Amino acid sequence: MGEFGNVKVFIVYAHPSEDSLTRHVRDSFIAGLEHSGHSYLVSDLYRMNFTTDMSEEEYRREAFYRRDLPVPGDVQAEQDKINASDAIVFIFPLFWSDAPAKMVGWFDRVWTYGFAYGLDTDKNGRTMKQLEKGLVLCVAGNTMEYFHETGILGALEKVMLQDRLFDRVKSKEFVIFDGASRELESRKSRWEDHLARAFKTGVGI
Repeated sequence: MGEFGNVKVFIVYAHPSEDSLTRHVRDSFIAGLEHSGHSYLVSDLYRMNFTTDMSEEEYRREAFYRRDLPVPGDVQAEQDKINASDAIVFIFPLFWSDAPAKMVGWFDRVWTYGFAYGLDTDKNGRTMKQLEKGLVLCVAGNTMEYFHETGILGALEKVMLQDRLFDRVKSKEFVIFDGASRELESRKSRWEDHLARAFKTGVGI
């Protein structure tokens, strides 16, 4: 994708601490984007204090498919960022086999009816543009062997790629940075490799 010149990348980032491998992965990925001359915008959900709980009004809009009802301003702002971009990237640590609640709540509120989805019979279609690429960069404490043995990796990919991204992007990829638990020696021994991979991913977007 990068071979076609400047790519506008929207990064949705969720981690409660700046003292984390996830933050370094984010920064290395951004360095890769900058190296290739791409532009980017970051929604740092914790720093933004993004509201993740859906209000009753929002629930009613979604439950009754009320396209005519407005979405909240903070949700509209995120949707505008998406439609101004070519690619979307989600960067987060794995919490109990899923993204942090901040990011799950982002999907709950931002993937609204009429924007990210709609009934098959809806002639108006969706207002969310189909993005060229979607990436998921996930930092996990357990090893890749564990994820394959338990089947958790497949479940993660299905939720993020097949459900949340689905046909909203043309090309999608799930990248996991495993063995990051502070209990494991691999956290230190693979640190630089993880950051190099994040940088390369940014370069090649």
